[in-house]
Amino acid sequence: MTAFVCANCARSGSLPSSTNWIRPDVPDFGWPGSVRQVLVPCAGRLQPENVLKAFESGSSIVSVVACQEDNCHYIEGSRRCERRLDYVRSILKEIGLGDERLLLFHLPGSASEDLALAAGRPAGLCSPDLSAHLTQIRNQAMHALRVQLPNPLAQQKPDLEERKQAGTGDDQDE
Repeated sequence: MTAFVCANCARSGSLPSSTNWIRPDVPDFGWPGSVRQVLVPCAGRLQPENVLKAFESGSSIVSVVACQEDNCHYIEGSRRCERRLDYVRSILKEIGLGDERLLLFHLPGSASEDLALAAGRPAGLCSPDLSAHLTQIRNQAMHALRVQLPNPLAQQKPDLEERKQAGTGDDQDE
């Protein structure tokens, strides 16, 4: 499974400053097993080819975690992400892989808090309790992984030694 996670959706609000830049925290979803988690600056910047490449690499499920639409740091990022994922779902459906393999989840964004802090006002909920959100996302993604058949693209490609033994190696004399 691959999970693309927006860098802004699970962090608390912080005063923007070029000298005080803080590395974004990746939320701890508590994934069982190995999940490739990719932090993206904004889910709206995620390109269809990135998602398709994750499937091509063998992921049976690809999850995207974006900001809530009304609290996106980049205003249109969540909506842009949703439109792109709808497009990718249509491709997955057309090629027979299945559109239910691509999941979209939302976490509270930090845009409102960032703007309040920048204006010198109280930020309200600067560090919301995300544990219930994270657990729900993990459970839904794991359920989808359990009910989905393995990705047919995940079949192992034979390595060079196996190709040589099969007589298909590139350095075989004819």
